[in-house]
Amino acid sequence: MRIISGSARGKKLAGFSGTRIRPTSDRVREALFSILFSHLGGFEGKTVLDLFAGTGALGLEALSRGARFAVMVDQGAQAARLITANAKTCNLQEKAIMIRGDVLKKLPELAAKGPFDLIFLDPPYGLGLVDAALAVIADLGLLTKRGLVCAEVGAKDHLPDKTGNLDCIARRRYGSTVICLFSFPHTEA
Repeated sequence: MRIISGSARGKKLAGFSGTRIRPTSDRVREALFSILFSHLGGFEGKTVLDLFAGTGALGLEALSRGARFAVMVDQGAQAARLITANAKTCNLQEKAIMIRGDVLKKLPELAAKGPFDLIFLDPPYGLGLVDAALAVIADLGLLTKRGLVCAEVGAKDHLPDKTGNLDCIARRRYGSTVICLFSFPHTEA
């Protein structure tokens, strides 16, 4: 696993031992960031929230491409160590904020650091955590009005076309992974 583009391009990221954790593959991450670029118009100056961050690859990729800062949340001790080490490897530790704890319980605390332009949700598959997190994100105002939530789920998981005030605006399948982008409905003035 490596950073694909930007200031840390080519930097190798440390990963988890064992097979219990499923990091987003380089191929899926490359496709995802291409889609995000077309929707956001770039990452320069964007604020990022990476939930269920694992290795921190998604948040670090956004930082490498110019995001202003990224808050990465995961409850695992190994994840906290990996994110910290990977941020240092990429020389992005000044812009990376690691918060350890249960993601759903930490969301209310994150309102003070937001709202965010880009929120990644990459929880363990099959537990319904994306639905729960999307509802809280919308309720707490964690997403900017023109921001995106990027949710990654398993192909067997179901994500609705609408959750609270958030609409699914794009859905792509990559093997056993499905990426859904959510945003607030945009009204033209």
